[in-house]
Amino acid sequence: MEVIALAEKSTLDWVTLVLVIIGGLNWGLVGLLQVDLVELILGSIPILQRIVYVLVGVSAAYMIYTVTRK
Repeated sequence: MEVIALAEKSTLDWVTLVLVIIGGLNWGLVGLLQVDLVELILGSIPILQRIVYVLVGVSAAYMIYTVTRK
């Protein structure tokens, strides 16, 4: 399995990495403190909440793809 160096990452790679980190931290806060930052920040705009959650999920799927491709 080939590991991509940090300098070789595309903009899409960086965006997905940031979104997955945000998603992971958010789930950690939900589990530890029952605080959903996405809901706190975007609670008054439910469609934006849904978009953020979908983007985090798609980012995770993309990261799985990039790690497992040959």
